[in-house]
Formats: sequence, C-alpha cells, structure tokens
Amino acid sequence: MATTVQDIMTSPNFEEHFSEKANGTAECVKYKVPVKGLVKGAPQPDASSGMKPLSHEADVPTNIDLDDFSNMLSLPPEDDTGCHEYKRKLVSPTPERFQELVSQMKYRLVEGQGEALYEIGVEDDGEVRGLSPEDLQKSLTTLSNMAKELKAVATTITERRGTLGTAATVLIRQLPYDAGHLEIRIATVGNVDSGKSTLLGVLTKGVLDNGRGAARLNVFRHKHEVDSGRTSSISQQVLGFSSSGEIVNYAPGNEFHNRSMGDIVADSSKVLAFFDLAGHERYLKTTLFGLTGHVPDYTMLAVDSNRGGVIGMTREHLGIALALKVPVFVVVTKIDICSEHVLEQTTTALFKLLKRPGVKKLPFVIRTPEDVMTCVHSISSGSIVPIFLASCVSGASMDLVRLFLNHVPARKEWAMSYQDPARLHIDDSFTVQGVGTVVTGTLLAGTLSAGGQMLLGPDNLGQFKEVQVKSVRNKRVVVKSSHAGQTVAVALKSKHPRDTLKRRDVRKGMVLVDRSLNPAATFFFEAEVLILVHPTTMRVGYTPVIHSVTVRQAARIENIEEQDVLRTGDRAKVTFQFLYRPEFLTVGSHLVFREGRTKGIGTITNILSELRPRKPTRSSQDV
Repeated sequence: MATTVQDIMTSPNFEEHFSEKANGTAECVKYKVPVKGLVKGAPQPDASSGMKPLSHEADVPTNIDLDDFSNMLSLPPEDDTGCHEYKRKLVSPTPERFQELVSQMKYRLVEGQGEALYEIGVEDDGEVRGLSPEDLQKSLTTLSNMAKELKAVATTITERRGTLGTAATVLIRQLPYDAGHLEIRIATVGNVDSGKSTLLGVLTKGVLDNGRGAARLNVFRHKHEVDSGRTSSISQQVLGFSSSGEIVNYAPGNEFHNRSMGDIVADSSKVLAFFDLAGHERYLKTTLFGLTGHVPDYTMLAVDSNRGGVIGMTREHLGIALALKVPVFVVVTKIDICSEHVLEQTTTALFKLLKRPGVKKLPFVIRTPEDVMTCVHSISSGSIVPIFLASCVSGASMDLVRLFLNHVPARKEWAMSYQDPARLHIDDSFTVQGVGTVVTGTLLAGTLSAGGQMLLGPDNLGQFKEVQVKSVRNKRVVVKSSHAGQTVAVALKSKHPRDTLKRRDVRKGMVLVDRSLNPAATFFFEAEVLILVHPTTMRVGYTPVIHSVTVRQAARIENIEEQDVLRTGDRAKVTFQFLYRPEFLTVGSHLVFREGRTKGIGTITNILSELRPRKPTRSSQDV
C-alpha cells in the first residue's frame, strides 16, 4: 500500500522521513524534495497580504500519494519535442557549438510558437544540479546572445537551489514585429456570483476591486448586466505580454490603465484572449456556445471560497471543459472575506471533486513562483490542476496568477495547420457603416489574407456563396493575414457585383472556407457518444440540441448501433439528423448535446452528406 503524507506525519519515526530546515520548511529525506506546511514552525502567509493561513489538511491533501507528490515538485525528464530545453551549462561555447545551440533554440521557438523556456543548471533527466555564480552568469550571457541571433529576448524568471549551486529558468520570447504574436484563448467559467468578471477586470486593468464589484464594470457589455451584476453574454478581454514578460495593458502614469485593445495587441509578443462566460443556469446555452465555438486552449474556473464547497454550475462547467479535453486551472476567489474553516471546507471539497474517479486530476495549490514554473511544465497534458487562492480586493496571489498566465504554453499545434486550406468558423456578424458586412470567428486551419477568394455557407438550402475578403483584423488591428489559432474579424463582399452580401445572409454556425475544400453541407452525421446524465432512457426519435464548434441546432437520433436504448453512462455510435437546415461539420470535431437535464458528449466520426432529410415516423422521444 502506498505511503501517504498523512501516514508519515502521524508515524512515530517522523524524523526518519523528513529533516527540518532553519526556515521552517521540511525536506523529504527519501526523495530530496521540499515539503511546505508540514512542520509546525513553518512560516504562514503575511496578514497584510490578505491571505488566511490554512491548516495542513487544506494545504497538502492527505490522500495524495507521496510518490506523486515528489514527482509533482521535481522537473520531469527533458522531452525532445516541445518548447522546454534543459542545459547543464553554456560557458564559452566554440563558434561551431554556438551555431548548433542557435539552431536548437530556433526549433524550440517554433515548437512554442514564438516562445521557449530554458532550464540552466539542469540535467536532461530533470535533476537540478545548479552552477556557481560565475558559470551561471556566463551561461546566461551565452543564452542572451543566442536569443539575439533569432531576434528574441532572454529574461530570467526564477532561480532555485541545486545540489551544486544555483539553477535558473529563462524565458525566450521573440519580438512582436518579427513573429506577430502568440495568441492563447482562455474561457472563464464558474457559478454565478463567483467573481469571474471582477477577476478579469483586475487582471486586464491592473487595479484592485473596491469590494463592491467596481472592477467588473470594465467587462460587462450590456446595461442589464451592470444593473444585475451578472454576466449574460460573452465578452472578450485581452491581456498582453511584451517580449520581456512585462504586462502591456498597464500604461505607465495612467491610474486606470485604459489602453485600447489595438494598442495592447500591437505592442505584445503574447496575447491572452479571455472569454467571460455566464454563470447562471439560465444562460447555459450561451456558456456552451462559448466553450465550443471559441475553441479555448485553457479554462479558468472561478470558485467562491465563501460557499464552503463546490456548488451550482461549477460542477457543470468543469464537466463540460473536461469532456472537451480542455486543461483547467482554478482561482479560488474572495479569500479576503472568508474565514479559515470555510476556506478549508471549500478547498477540501474542490480536492475531492478533482480526484474523483471520473476526473482523476492532481490538484496543486500554488504558493510560490517555483510552484508556478512546476505547473507550467505539466499544465498542457491536463493531468495537473493548478489552484490559486486569490483576492481581487487585497491582491493576494494575483501576481502568481499573472506569472502563470505569462508562461502558460500554447496547447494546440496550430503551426502544423498553417499550410492547410483556410477554415473560419463564424460566431458573430454585424454591419459597419462604410465597410459592410463583417464576420468574426476562430480560424481553425490555414491562413486568411486580405483579397482572398473564399466560400461562405451553408445557407438554409446548403449552398455556399463566393465572397472576397476585403480586410482582416486581429483584435481590432488591421493585418495583412492571419493564421490558424487566432480570433479574427473579416470584412466581406460578394464576388459578383450584382449580388450584395447582407448581414441577414450570415448566421452563427456558418463557415468561411477555401475554395479548394469543396465544402458540402449535411443533414446527417455519425458520432461516438457518451451519455453523462439522463433521467430515463433515450430511443430513436430523441431530439437534443447539438453544440459542435459554432453549430447549435436540434438534431434527432435516427439510429443507435447495436442498441435499442441509451442510459446514463452508455457509449454508442449514433446517427443524428439536423431538423431545420444542413450544417458544415468536420470529422473529429467534439460535440456536446443537451436537452433539459440531459447531457452528453461525443466525437463526429462520419459525415453522411449524401443522405436527404425525411420527416420522422414517430413523435415519442423518450420513455
């Protein structure tokens, strides 16, 4: 049976497992890793920071296996792919070796889409050896010279002690005018009144909240949202980082930091696009559309510390994010007004939820910058869930949240699809006076350029219309072209002068695709589905609402392979038929379907565009 932290703490031979250090922390003798919060004299958070001290059970869960706990705090072995590179030392390399190192850095930057992390003083197996101060300085100088060769900037992020000296983590990031900018999309979800909008207002504006929700006024889009204090639509906010890791949003000398989105993007090497989603159950369909249509790279889950547990739509939103295989990190809010025992109840409930058999995630409370860098290495895999205990009023842990966002890696390999035919999924449309019809969406493949010829559709008859791209904007900045992985706004006009393109001709769920794709709309498709929740059974004729990317339409079950009915927990291959109009779908896309309390997930496996729609032969949907 595995040894747990609690077993060691309560054992009579405690000193055999841990040795206490002068700063009040402890080190595991067997695994040689520091363990914080296990020693009675360990330092507690400063009261001025707004942090409430946690008990040991809340700080380090007692049901974490010690082997997993050790691996979590140590660096994993170096991977030949990806944007992380380990170097023992870089002291005075020869010219030939220097060019080899530059080529290697170029590869790491390509893998990280413009940024990379270098661990200096670390062996390839992840062992932190460290260097003497002189060798470390020479290595950092060499690394800086390597970055200059690639028009990038090297910035030292953190330092840690090794067995032989000091090791350093260095961020390498290309300049914005050389590589454009790296865009990472983050969906913000959580139960109603959990502080999502306030959290985004504090992050993007750089000012603390007054305790009455003043920061969220910068995020709301509608007057009724301001009046009720609750989000009902999808609003987008951006947080930009320079090549040296500084936040571009915060203008020097400007108390309120009211920089325009265009100025922020123009000066940034890395842009985080946040989508503030609704937390109330009434707006679940809007939240689902945001999670599927905007294709987020990560999900930021806000949890109210004052609730004493994980309640309401928090579980629903977490389940949907996990179903879509989107990595999650958690921000526990309002700890400045939360008592110690209630905060402990909330974190304990959160740990239990994340470690349930259907979730199987490793929760990790972030306390220090070293903890942040440990999570950065593992967050993309989705196996670890970083947890920040923060306050938007006192500012507790907000610097750690910003540090994490600065270094969170690009999750999708968008560069592999740059050469594919362009495919833009439309999530909104509007008319601009003097410009005409404008559509917005996420470019999931290829490169979109001004002046290009594209196909827009499908319409209600399943037809595609030839259009021309007049201009392309990325976060309100005019660009010549945009590539896969970016959210863009595109001004369109019909290719034929006599055929005017109006806003009424465009709807959510349509796509803008390259002519070479020869797109076809379909009423029928097959999908591998999993029923998450259903109170009774599903049969042929059952009609849920399908969400896949920006498509949102009711579809009827036409066939269930090798089964007569579906119940909670069942998996099956199902054939669906859209009820109202054909849609453009792609094989491999995730889908979520819902109807009342029923929820399910799936993956599209086949497009049956050759089948024609027919009226249902029965009206019963379930029994």
